[in-house]
Amino acid sequence: MALFLEQPLFWTRQPRHFAIEDGNLRVTTQPGTDLWQRTYYGFENDNAPVLQTRTRQAYFSFVVRTQFESKRRFDQCGVALYLDSENWLKASIEYENEDYQRLGSVVTNHGYSDWATTDIPASVREMWYRLSRRGSDYCIECSADGAHFKQMRICHLWEGAEEISFGVYACSPEESSFQAVFSQMQVTECMWKAHA
Repeated sequence: MALFLEQPLFWTRQPRHFAIEDGNLRVTTQPGTDLWQRTYYGFENDNAPVLQTRTRQAYFSFVVRTQFESKRRFDQCGVALYLDSENWLKASIEYENEDYQRLGSVVTNHGYSDWATTDIPASVREMWYRLSRRGSDYCIECSADGAHFKQMRICHLWEGAEEISFGVYACSPEESSFQAVFSQMQVTECMWKAHA
């Protein structure tokens, strides 16, 4: 059952080129855009555009279909929950090379990011994501067909217990640009059931 958004969509860093038509969002990424904080690489990148809505609902799921033509290392698009520069999460496919790309997620708590991935074929050009919330705990799942979802990770956001912002993002950390299409976005009752 789809639920209505409590508040309108808004951009955190609006991209130069995007279009919303018939419920679909098309974003053309800009070179040098990314979300990452400190861990291992040492740098702080906080300039990727994120289209979000706000909610205080403690239990819900957000589903979105992504289609993309990424072609350069680290090109990515997916689902995001962005509170501020030091507290957020994202899940996406990041292009690596002609052989493989990385399906993964990043959780950033108090200014430090992690990155959990699995390698998938470079030929994949579509992925569904489902982000579910139970209080300040979150579950990220993915699906090739929008019907059968597999768990990617369960995590906790230290600052994620009250009002949050969530939605979609796309970026190109290196000198690249590609088009990402987001469609069939919906907020539903929480599909991540309580632990029995």
